[in-house]
Amino acid sequence: MKRLLGIDVGTTAMKAGLYDDKLNEIASCSAEYGLITEGGRVECDPETYVKMLTDCIGRVAGGQQIDAISVDTQCETLILTDGTGKPLGNAIVWLDNRAGEEAVEIETHFGAEEIYRHTGQPQTAAAWPACKLLWLKKHIPGVFSRARKIFLLGDWLTYRLTGNFVTEGTLQSSSLYFDIAEHDWWDGMLDYIGVSRDMLPAILHTGDIAGYYRGIPVVAGAMDQIAGAVGAGAVREGIVTEMTGTTLAVFSACGSIPGYDQSGIVPCHLNHDGKYCRLMWTSAAGLALKWFRDGFMKELSFAGIDRIAKDIPPGSDGVCFVPHLCGSTMPVYDPSATAAFCGVRLCHNSAHFARAVMESVAFMLDECLDCLGNVGEIRSTGGGAKSSLWNQIKADVTGRTVAVLKAQETATRGSAIFAGVGIGVFPSVAAAGELVAPAERYIPSGTDYSGAKARYKEYCRRVNPKGTAADVR
Repeated sequence: MKRLLGIDVGTTAMKAGLYDDKLNEIASCSAEYGLITEGGRVECDPETYVKMLTDCIGRVAGGQQIDAISVDTQCETLILTDGTGKPLGNAIVWLDNRAGEEAVEIETHFGAEEIYRHTGQPQTAAAWPACKLLWLKKHIPGVFSRARKIFLLGDWLTYRLTGNFVTEGTLQSSSLYFDIAEHDWWDGMLDYIGVSRDMLPAILHTGDIAGYYRGIPVVAGAMDQIAGAVGAGAVREGIVTEMTGTTLAVFSACGSIPGYDQSGIVPCHLNHDGKYCRLMWTSAAGLALKWFRDGFMKELSFAGIDRIAKDIPPGSDGVCFVPHLCGSTMPVYDPSATAAFCGVRLCHNSAHFARAVMESVAFMLDECLDCLGNVGEIRSTGGGAKSSLWNQIKADVTGRTVAVLKAQETATRGSAIFAGVGIGVFPSVAAAGELVAPAERYIPSGTDYSGAKARYKEYCRRVNPKGTAADVR
């Protein structure tokens, strides 16, 4: 029996899962760490990530043999070092938005269509590493001039495990200096921000062996959303994953780069197989329900909210929630968007509000799916998938089957699959993904949500000028 270790490095927590060659979980562990925040700046000590990683490896192994390791991380966290690999400061975490002016400058210089043609990113955001590097060049030139190696977080952890300066394409897809069509660096962007190719890692493919940690093969993984999709069995077109955690993230594989859409809705990333995938996310999903619970129904657990919301009829008796507590990202990009409860009358109570929040996330999911097309089954992951009521609402609103997995930690399983492919345990990612079977399926019940959908769209238009996806296409 082979033992495959998958590690998922999130924004504030790291999870590790040890799996056998049938993808049964043997052991798991998790650890949390803090971020350094000030205004719009979000940072982390690079050594914190390394310590947590090595601690997790030791804890989950528990003296057992490990045959291969693979790590997935968020994409845009940036680390600069000198020529010896010594960090020149804290990691600039993906959430950091200090580079807003640089994002505008870059998009103005190249144009949105040209940027999309190379990178698949329809919007230029402060989070993208190219923008952060330009900010450093302008505001902390002493650090920028001393930089000899530029890492994203996944590269940094691989480097510290193996000593090899390598990366892989899915992680670099939103760097804004990686060409997803050519699977190579975009020289035009590098020239503009003042970065040379020798400052960047060698490019591997997902499943390549990146090096060795204490004799254990370390296999190049993928960005966290792709690892999560693979761990959910979304290994062919038509199977879409949605993760309702703090945000709503939707993943769909595609065979080629879609043409440029000036409405700028759907980013395209390199996928683990060298083809492509489309990723959408919203700024608040589970966060919206948590906000409502913590603010207005603190005495209830999420299971308790399910119980009271279940007694409210579909459509929440006319109550509608516009869910943009943190602005709107997709399918409509509007950072100034705000949230609101609408359609409220004396007959309504907190249970109506709770169900309306859950329905609003389903409406956002439905809009995302309409933008993606070619959607068969939805595989639901994240904390929201624990709610049978929410799963059924999503199935009824979208008119599609929602499948739920027995184990929700799909990213660690996906990384374990990459580890197994790297050492030949599985012939391919697709073959391993077929071992992942849903534990339960929620079938559309025939409930008519058309009126509630129409109200949601109308209230979005009233509350926020940009409205819904249909308004910007």
